[in-house]
Amino acid sequence: MLRTLDIVLIAAMIGAATVTYQIKHRAEDKLDEVYRLRAAIKLQKDTIDLLEADWSLLNQPARLERLTKEFNEQLGLETVTPLQMAKPDEIPGFASDFAPEVAESEGEPDRNLTTGSVKP
Repeated sequence: MLRTLDIVLIAAMIGAATVTYQIKHRAEDKLDEVYRLRAAIKLQKDTIDLLEADWSLLNQPARLERLTKEFNEQLGLETVTPLQMAKPDEIPGFASDFAPEVAESEGEPDRNLTTGSVKP
């Protein structure tokens, strides 16, 4: 009886050690994946910072003015007049188009849409 119990306990101990090793190995793999993802994110952020700096250099007003003077004949650029600008109600998808309309009629109490409270 004692030998059978010893064998069962040894088998359980080997099984537990195997499961522990597998869990440890998977955790290390996940940690390596996290490190790889962090490195990729840092590379992307650095690339974005570099592109933003390049964009700001390319959009400097002095540079753009020099380019417009240099290529004005080829591009046929003209100065923008105030009449060419759109009014807010002419812009498609203006924010007021999406605002919910609240119908106020007599007999209905005014409700505050954010809190749901009723005005006296």
